Amino acid sequence: MLNLQIDHVTVAGSDLALLQRAFAEAGLPTDYGGLHSNGVTHMALLGFEDGSYLELISTVKAGAPSPWWPRQIVEDGGPCAWCARVDDLAAECARLSGLGIPVQGPTSFHRERPDGARVEWDLAFLGTGERGAVLPFLIQDRTPRELRVRPSAGVAATGLTGVAAVVIVVKDLVWTMELFRQVYGWPARETRPDPALEGTIVHFKGTPVILATPSHAASWLTRRLTRFGESPAAFLLRSRDLAASAKRLPAREGTWLNRRALWLDPDRVCGMRLGIIT
Repeated sequence: MLNLQIDHVTVAGSDLALLQRAFAEAGLPTDYGGLHSNGVTHMALLGFEDGSYLELISTVKAGAPSPWWPRQIVEDGGPCAWCARVDDLAAECARLSGLGIPVQGPTSFHRERPDGARVEWDLAFLGTGERGAVLPFLIQDRTPRELRVRPSAGVAATGLTGVAAVVIVVKDLVWTMELFRQVYGWPARETRPDPALEGTIVHFKGTPVILATPSHAASWLTRRLTRFGESPAAFLLRSRDLAASAKRLPAREGTWLNRRALWLDPDRVCGMRLGIIT
């Protein structure tokens, strides 16, 4: 069984300033990260102490065609992708190719931070669909990691420590479970209905991956599938102290896998589902 470490998760919108303002008003102020080397998209990030981060992404010019997640950006889709960090990207690409998984890359990218520092990394994209929609896209730093991400100043008081999990909505649970078993050797899983998510979920125990499929045609997961296809539908952040997080963030009490959780008000974070667990 292979371990998988979330590097970051991505939230798409048509206006980066609007995304940043919404997250700041919800108690999660982000740091502007700069323009990507594609010349089209720019980003902001909420960095956590465990090294993971939540990325906000949009196009610099409103409505411009984006090479990454174009539909989610134009339609304010929110969660759109997730990324895993690897130590040897070339070796991992070779391993996955050997399993018959389509691989694009590694390819080098960079961005210029507002302070003028140049951040460089390599990416690889798996499968044939949108990048990081089901299987993660992969990253390896070329420049020191602390240039790309460091804990955001506004996070400390919230009790949040990192990205805990990604919830991916899929059409066929059985097929997708087999895909993750093939790629990462994850046989152990827990399957259960989740009324709050309006779907059936599969959690690969000991991993940050949860699969979900709609329980009925009117489910919000059905609407996500119809609009954006198979892709992340929600993200879960980790807190060292839920009580402290509840005091600092506009979140409501709820549950996740039969344990206590907090959920931010979707209206405060551009309609997205963002949970907090310990």
